[in-house]
Amino acid sequence: MNKVSTIAGSAYPWGQKNVDTDVIISAEWLKTVSREGLGKGAFESVRAQPGNVFDDPAYAGSPILIAGDNFGCGSSREHAAWAINDLGIRAVIAPSFSDIFSGNAFKNGLLTVVLPQEAVDRLIEVAKEQPITIDLEHQVVTTPFQDRFEFAIDPFRKMCLMEGLDEIGLTLGEDAAISGYEAQRVADHPWLVPAAE
Repeated sequence: MNKVSTIAGSAYPWGQKNVDTDVIISAEWLKTVSREGLGKGAFESVRAQPGNVFDDPAYAGSPILIAGDNFGCGSSREHAAWAINDLGIRAVIAPSFSDIFSGNAFKNGLLTVVLPQEAVDRLIEVAKEQPITIDLEHQVVTTPFQDRFEFAIDPFRKMCLMEGLDEIGLTLGEDAAISGYEAQRVADHPWLVPAAE
């Protein structure tokens, strides 16, 4: 998982409320277990509409998505976080997120930032013309107009995102303790060790 510290650049000023995971990535894309290539199917039904924000050249490659309330509701498909990541988005700002989506996003290195609706509305307006900056270390979203919106994040999630640690990385970080436990277990209970052939 890539480390997350500062995410800056243009942002998709979408603001759509109640975006469910079927809108993020529809069911026909769920036949794969690979994370690669899902960006092509991300927001497919939205992108089929002329003039949509995702295909607007002004926002191409934006690392930030600004969405509406209840983002990621619906089914628990992890493919939704994979598709957003594969599209190049590294953070989503919204007034609220589905718990399951928020958990899947975190486990896949996608930062979810919860801000009040008024702040989201302001960021949508700014993002139409200017870049947005998310500073995870200081937990603040800023704009070139001196807007400053602080956000809360679970300290454990913040640490994992900043250090680029997923569940495997966290486990590997405990290698010395695990090895010490295993060695002590063998010393205390040698009869549990299979005999060499």
